[in-house]
Order: sequence, then structure tokens, then C-alpha cells
Amino acid sequence: MSSFTEFLPTLNACLNGCSTLLLTAGFICIKSGREKAHRGCMVSAFSVSVIFLFFYVLHKILVKGVHTSFAGDGLWRDVYYIMLATHIVLAMAIVPLVLTTLILALKDKREKHKAWAKWTFPIWYYVSVTGVLVYMFLYQWF
Repeated sequence: MSSFTEFLPTLNACLNGCSTLLLTAGFICIKSGREKAHRGCMVSAFSVSVIFLFFYVLHKILVKGVHTSFAGDGLWRDVYYIMLATHIVLAMAIVPLVLTTLILALKDKREKHKAWAKWTFPIWYYVSVTGVLVYMFLYQWF
């Protein structure tokens, strides 16, 4: 593998971490009534997530099915695979949830946006955080 291909998981973890920070800031902004700042944070989190998705797919194409195995064992192995399974399932689910929530916000359908965001935000947050944790488990800790 090239050094670029080997760098992509780190880049993706950084993008996920950035998304987590933007989601956190957006949540704090809306809870404190700073709607314009909230919008900026959430659109930025969406943009970073789109960039992440591009590089994630690129990495999968470049490695052509090469599988990175988890080296831990015992309880850590169980924790990792449970986290990975929930991360994968929710990562697939989050795409239409984020798109729907974003479209409702852009159309200024506030009540519907708020109702969708109550589900979208915690799932998106979980996927973002566990994305970083999966990277740490695979490439840093074990």
C-alpha cells in the first residue's frame, strides 16, 4: 500500500473528530439560542461528513478488499465488535436521517426539523464518536 492509502484512516478519524466537535458546538449553540451559529456548525458538520465519506469510499477502493483485523482479545475484542456492529448499522441509517433533517431546516420547517433532529443528532453523534474509537482500536491501541 502507498503512504497515501496508509494515511487515509488517520485522515478519516480526524474528519470524524472534527465532525464530533462541530456537532457538539452546534448542540450548544441551539440550546443557548444562537440559531445562526447552530446553522453554521451543523452545515459545517455535514460538509466535513461528506468529505469523510468521499475519503472513506476512496480508501475502500484503493485497498481493494484488504481487511484490517482487530488485534485485541478477551473483553476488548467483544467491546470492539459490538461497537463496530452498531457503528456500521447506524452509519448506514444516518445518511437519510441527516439529509432529511438538513432539508427540513433549509426549508425552514422548524417543528419538523426539531422532531427529526431529536433522533438524528444522537445517532449522528454516536456514529461520529465511534468512528474515531474504531480507528483508535484498530490503529493506535491494539
